[in-house]
Amino acid sequence: MGFKEEIKRRRTFGIVSHPDAGKTTLTEKLLLFGGAIRVAGAVKSNKIKKGATSDFMEIERQRGISVATSVMGFEYRNYKVNILDTPGHQDFQEDTFRTLTAVDSVIIVIDAAKGVEPQTEKLMNVCRMRKTPVIVFVNKLDRPSQDTFDLLDEIENQLQISTRPLSWPINSGPDFKGVYNIYNRSLRLFDANVQQIEEGIDFKDVSSPELEEYIGDDADVLREELELVEGVYPEFDHQEYLKGNLAPVFFGSALYNFGVQELLDAFVEIAPSPRPSITEEREIKPEEDGFTGFIFKIHANIDPNHRSRIAFVKICSGKFERNKPYKHVRTGKSLRISSPTAFMASQKEIIEEAYPGDIIGVPDSGNLVIGDSITEGEEIHFKGLPSFSPELFRFIENADPMKSKQLAKGIDQLMDEGVAQLFTSQFNGRKIIGTVGQLQFEVIEYRLLHEYGAKCRFEHLNMHKACWIECDDPKVLSEFKKRKHQKMAVDKRGRDVFMADSGFILQMAQDEFKDVKFHFTSEF
Repeated sequence: MGFKEEIKRRRTFGIVSHPDAGKTTLTEKLLLFGGAIRVAGAVKSNKIKKGATSDFMEIERQRGISVATSVMGFEYRNYKVNILDTPGHQDFQEDTFRTLTAVDSVIIVIDAAKGVEPQTEKLMNVCRMRKTPVIVFVNKLDRPSQDTFDLLDEIENQLQISTRPLSWPINSGPDFKGVYNIYNRSLRLFDANVQQIEEGIDFKDVSSPELEEYIGDDADVLREELELVEGVYPEFDHQEYLKGNLAPVFFGSALYNFGVQELLDAFVEIAPSPRPSITEEREIKPEEDGFTGFIFKIHANIDPNHRSRIAFVKICSGKFERNKPYKHVRTGKSLRISSPTAFMASQKEIIEEAYPGDIIGVPDSGNLVIGDSITEGEEIHFKGLPSFSPELFRFIENADPMKSKQLAKGIDQLMDEGVAQLFTSQFNGRKIIGTVGQLQFEVIEYRLLHEYGAKCRFEHLNMHKACWIECDDPKVLSEFKKRKHQKMAVDKRGRDVFMADSGFILQMAQDEFKDVKFHFTSEF
């Protein structure tokens, strides 16, 4: 298969949702239909009892939520599908945001009873900003749900995107009978006790009296609703979907494998192949011969037995080859990757080559950071991978003096992952952890103890905002740092940060020092 053909068959997407909507269950079922579940570990029954494949960290299994982005790839029909299963919890939205820079399309999972959650709206804003194509999967139809038309109206109003149903549910909850696939005109019946999903029943003409044989009195209701769908919603416009203006909607119950295959079959046909990437210098097209890629995530201890640290690289153009020397743009050094890996959650295998759209893992000893570019020699800097100003701040202290080295190493590696940010006070040298949400502190404490054997304790710090500062006039910058020395810190990369106690203090500083620029993301 040629280079361009390999690119066209790639499908790289992220799954995002509120954590209660069943996102990870959907990921599990997509892997099952992709034939990859045997690689990740057999699922004993339809209902996932041992935790999801994508949730490979122990704390994820304990809490039943995703706290780190996991990467999975599999072959389906004639397509290579890459899934990035993102954290749905709002405390990890920064990790999710960075992950969305590495995908070409998104599947948003919505609970059929609860509808659109606030966190889902925030993630949709990111998709809209990047013009990322979106598919909506309405999950949990096996439970009592909202009226379907009301739910579609809510999706359009809350997510500010036009919708077009490509499947349609027949009732919900105890009366749920199945889904009619509008996309390929077939009917699939629901049975909560069936382990294997049967093939859909071909129904090109729903007016056929045979429909009553399968769903009884609901046949007339289905006909009326489908007629209303065709009258109210526009025809599916593939170009509008690719522009991010139209969201196809599918219905099902991921827990029971139901409606997922319809989603995957349509997805591989309509979702975009790898799209151009924007850099500070120029636009990079996937078909270009020269290899380019960027690091969007780093994960320490992906295999706790080997203390391995992996950098996730999204390939944007060219063909990646194992052991070929590439340029690490930030340092200017040559980088030869001898053990590039493809992922199935915590399982991985060494690969010889990869193509645009693929996600590969690069073993790292601490030289790589999020946002780094890797090329065949060109100076390229990818955009859109910032760290935001944290919401919460805590001093971190060593609770076991015998494990100070382990604590320092743990903090260093976890901060490189981007789960939180580390600041060092220039006034007293104390280390400060800044996060978006409270749960991140719990995850850090848990991982430090169980992955590094280091105990820590957090001390509350009343802080309003951390701002990165810069100034073209060295004298003004020096005067600012001298006047505000008690509130100055440096981040992990040695950049100056002003720690403001309150919004009033921040405004005073901005008014007093007009020439100093205050930044609320680290990308400036």
